[in-house]
Amino acid sequence: MVDEHNNIRNFSLLLALTAGFCDAITFITADEFSAHVTGNFILFAYDVIKGADSQSWAKLITLPVFIIAVITGGWLINKTSSKRSILLLEGFILLATGLVAFVLKFENISLGWLAYGIVMPVVFAMGLQNAFGKLYSKETYGPTTMMTGNVTQAALDFLKVIKTKFSDSLIIASLKHQSLIIGGFLVGCLLGAMAGKVIGLGGLLLPGIVLIIYPKKDLVA
Repeated sequence: MVDEHNNIRNFSLLLALTAGFCDAITFITADEFSAHVTGNFILFAYDVIKGADSQSWAKLITLPVFIIAVITGGWLINKTSSKRSILLLEGFILLATGLVAFVLKFENISLGWLAYGIVMPVVFAMGLQNAFGKLYSKETYGPTTMMTGNVTQAALDFLKVIKTKFSDSLIIASLKHQSLIIGGFLVGCLLGAMAGKVIGLGGLLLPGIVLIIYPKKDLVA
């Protein structure tokens, strides 16, 4: 029981860190291009108001990419006995993307439109993580890619904690769980921002490696 609890906690933190990292590093290094569909829709609307160009319209491509990723995740789960295989695939995608970006930077090749080609696999990777969260919701404390629901739940839990004068252990535990995910996402954003500033999109190597080397015992259903 303790091991199961630790696994849930570790997965919650790991995936929240990964999502925050990917969101921040792509936004900073790829001309305000987000790794998630929601962010790109907002950015697209902003660009339209300011005067959208061809690069702005490219942000809409993230929707079909995301949908294909979710479908791929569902298909992969049905084809393998490992429910963590979807996260392993995510790790390899991030690793490969980071390697390509690193090589381009090393060769002093300007990204330009290539930045979108690099970010799309990251969008795909986030789609896989979203699929994992939906298919295996009990493996984490809550959604690890979008914080709106977690912040809402944390606020409601905090209110209940105050009302019950810290006497309800279940509500306190829920608040701690939500805080872990929110905090992990925030730390991931900070790390992604720093990595993006220092080494650019090549920083995607970091979450990719972590997802791949995560203990194999946690990759078996």
